[in-house]
Amino acid sequence: MENQTLNRIEIRGRIGQEPRITRVAEKSVARFCVATSEIYKDRSGELKEETTWHNVSAWADKCQMDLNQLKKGDMVSVVGRIRNVRYTSAEGDDRYFVEIVASKLQPYQQSA
Repeated sequence: MENQTLNRIEIRGRIGQEPRITRVAEKSVARFCVATSEIYKDRSGELKEETTWHNVSAWADKCQMDLNQLKKGDMVSVVGRIRNVRYTSAEGDDRYFVEIVASKLQPYQQSA
């Protein structure tokens, strides 16, 4: 039976803080946030900008990029899948967050 579903996302934006690089099972993973912005007109016709922050995890063996080159403020292009994460905090509370697991990560150069 063929899988008919698709979980794919592509974003382009700026890294919001220095990536946190850790090792898990002898593989490097970088975790960071990327900001994307949308400009729209409100009801009065005034231009507004809305910024959305995306959690990203990028595994070195999947991204073909040196994760140590990533810096706050860099413009990057990310292709990956959305993953919903649920965990229990130290206080026993259920917590949730959404992240993009990158399958492709590369610097983005804006054309002039």
